[in-house]
Amino acid sequence: MGKATGFLELQRIEEGYEPADKRLKHYKEFVIGLAEEDAAKQAARCMDCGIPFCNNGCPVNNIIPDFNDLVYRHQWKQALDTLHSTNNFPEFTGRICPAPCEAACTLNFNNDAVGIKSIEHAIIDRGWKEGWVVPQPSSQKTGKRVAVVGSGPAGLAAAQQLARVGHQVTVFEKNDRVGGLLRYGIPDFKMEKSHIDRRVEQMQAEGVAFETGVLVAELPKDTKVTNWAKKTLSPKQLLDDFDAVLLTGGAEQPRDLPVPGRELQGVHFAMEFLPAQNKVNAGDKVADQIRADGKHVVVIGGGDTGSDCVGTSNRHGAKSVTQFELMPMPPEQENKPLVWPYWPQKLRTSSSHEEGCDREFAIATKEFIGEKGRVTALKAVRVEWKDGKMQEVSGSEQVMPADLVLLAMGFVSPVGSVLEAFGVDKDARGNAKSDTEGEAAYITNVPKVFAAGDMRRGQSLVVWAIREGRQAARAVDTFLMGSSVLPR
Repeated sequence: MGKATGFLELQRIEEGYEPADKRLKHYKEFVIGLAEEDAAKQAARCMDCGIPFCNNGCPVNNIIPDFNDLVYRHQWKQALDTLHSTNNFPEFTGRICPAPCEAACTLNFNNDAVGIKSIEHAIIDRGWKEGWVVPQPSSQKTGKRVAVVGSGPAGLAAAQQLARVGHQVTVFEKNDRVGGLLRYGIPDFKMEKSHIDRRVEQMQAEGVAFETGVLVAELPKDTKVTNWAKKTLSPKQLLDDFDAVLLTGGAEQPRDLPVPGRELQGVHFAMEFLPAQNKVNAGDKVADQIRADGKHVVVIGGGDTGSDCVGTSNRHGAKSVTQFELMPMPPEQENKPLVWPYWPQKLRTSSSHEEGCDREFAIATKEFIGEKGRVTALKAVRVEWKDGKMQEVSGSEQVMPADLVLLAMGFVSPVGSVLEAFGVDKDARGNAKSDTEGEAAYITNVPKVFAAGDMRRGQSLVVWAIREGRQAARAVDTFLMGSSVLPR
């Protein structure tokens, strides 16, 4: 496997970052990818471990040892082909995936894991640079029409797979641009949207049609659907016009914080804050954009969305940024013998945190305080866990300034209007109810209606969305044709 003794002789090489004081002045990507020689050295560390746990740790089951070996041998085109065989969009995952494959790396048991994500990043960027990423239109057409509702990673992956086996695919997106939460949920400094645009161009050359500004729902006449949607389509119209419908919308129903003062101006969901900045970056004018300039910002929620709010607030020029997390601070280093090869609970410090942020753990918000209808502060209390229950720490209440509060506590389910309009059964969490195995994989209770990605599994990672989109494409193809050559 590459250099047999590489893992003994070579150390992990990290990707570089543009200095914080420079990157805070713009919204462009700032990660400096590995040079080709460094990527080859990184790949040389891949062990001949016998059982590639990384492969199972990766939701799309990337064939990681193989592309590592090819990069080590400077066979970059073959490495790209291997990577694309399991992942339609490695430029997305190579930038924003948390890399569960690295947590599962055998070398990670008692050393630093192979930098798999950085190698993936290097492979796909080299592929685009060399012109190796080209359209792959089907030579034969099936005459079957498929509607994909939602243009996030699940919808894009499914649409590309279905088009490549000859189906006529139309992707419907309620927003004004393709990409779903990739476009409007992820800041440009983590992933520039040109990566989506060139994939859309590739897919259009493969025969995929995109219709933006279209909300699929049953709404009363003259109802304003969103700020960007131009029209609505009824589920009946889609079911009449298409041979199969695949629902791939994102989990966009945010978790709220119903405490006193929630109605005050200046308390917003993260997804009221982040998309507007992406639109401004794209050249749009956004009226009444929520901005953090000169404000004391409190971000409630310690996950990736909260981190994105931190990075965006710092770029606005916030006076201070504080991030709340309800749970206790996790250990800085996981107990590897206990948790490997599974995803560990440990303290993770993002590039946004490094740019400037006070992080508070085991803290809960009790009340928003305001003047003249606008938030000016919040009351918080320390919490601790006893006998499996959260309890307030007596005498720990504090009041801190807060001119802007961003709620980033996760998403509970997809927006119910689409599922309800189609009559799709929901599971206990409000997601589309369907299985992933057997003859009924990804199909809902409604004939010829399928669901995948966040729509089916709830809030999750981009890499899980790609996996489900690919698997759902195979299920749809089998439903239409009786069998499928698409990989599962």
